[in-house]
Amino acid sequence: MRSILTVYRKELSDHFSSNKFLILLALIYIAGLSSTYVALTNIREAASSVSGNVFLYLFTTGGDVLPSFITFISFFIPIIGIIFGFDAINSEKNSGNLSRLLSQPIYRDSVINGKFLAGITTLTIIIASIVIIISGVGLFAIGVPPNSQEILRIFFFIFICIFYGGFWMGLAILFSVIMDKTAASILTSIAIWIFLFLFLGIIANAIANAMVPLADNATIADQIKNYSIEQGISRISPATLFTEAITVILLPVEGAILVNPVAYQQYAGSQNLLNPLSIGQSLIQVWPQLIIIIALAIICFAASYIIFMRQEIRST
Repeated sequence: MRSILTVYRKELSDHFSSNKFLILLALIYIAGLSSTYVALTNIREAASSVSGNVFLYLFTTGGDVLPSFITFISFFIPIIGIIFGFDAINSEKNSGNLSRLLSQPIYRDSVINGKFLAGITTLTIIIASIVIIISGVGLFAIGVPPNSQEILRIFFFIFICIFYGGFWMGLAILFSVIMDKTAASILTSIAIWIFLFLFLGIIANAIANAMVPLADNATIADQIKNYSIEQGISRISPATLFTEAITVILLPVEGAILVNPVAYQQYAGSQNLLNPLSIGQSLIQVWPQLIIIIALAIICFAASYIIFMRQEIRST
C-alpha cells in the first residue's frame, strides 16, 4: 500500500505541475463559464416560462452560438482521459525510468495502480471544480438555491462523468501498455473516440433506414422501429450511453422521453409526463447505461493491468 501511495503522490504532483493540466483546466473553465453565460441569458429571457429544476438549467441550456455545458463536457471528458493515459507506461519504458523504478522496493502493480488513481483524481478535481464554479456563479446570478433533489442530481452527474472519463483513461492506458510509441497510443485512442463519437451515429442511421425505410406516409410503428434500430446500434458507443445518462439525470422529463420514445408514444397525453421524474426514478431509468459505462471502465483497466503484469521489462 505504501508503494502505491508513493507512485500516486509522484504522479499527482507531475499532473498538477504539467502544462497539459493547466491547458486542459483553462479550456474547461473557459468553455464552462461561456456556456454558463449563455444559459443565464436564456434563463432570464424565459424567466416567466421556466419552472421547476431552475438550477439545473445552468448545465443544460445552450444558445444559438454556444451549446450547453453538458455538450461541452461530453466532448472534453474523452480528451482529458486520453491525455492523462496515453503515455502512462510507454513513456516510462522509452526513457528507461520504468526499469529503474521497478528495481526499487516498489511492486509492479503499484506502478499502474498509482498512475490510474492519480489520473482519476486529477479528472475528478477538474470536473468537480468547474461544476462547483458554475453552481456558485448561477447561485449568485439567479438567486435561487438548489433543492435537495437538484444537489443529488449534480452529484450523480459528477459521478457519471468520472466513470466515463475512467473508461477513456483505461482505454488510453491499455494502448500505452500494448504499444511502444506514445504517438501510436494517442492516435489509436483518438481514432476510436472519433469513430464512436461521430461516425457510429451516421452508420447507425444508414443501417436503420436500410432496414426500415421511412416514406412520407410512414406509420408511427415504422418510425419507432427505425428509431429503435438506430438507437440500439448507437448504444454500442459509450458516448451515446453517457449522453443518455446525463440527459435523464439533468433533464428529468425531456431525458426520459428521449431515452424511451416508445413509452412516450404509448402514454402520450398522460399528465404524468408533465411532471419531472424523481431522482430515484431517474436513476432507475439510466441504470443500464451507468452499469455498462462502469463495466467498460473496469474491463479496460483490468486488461491493462493483466497485460502489464505479464510483460517483460528490460533494463536499458
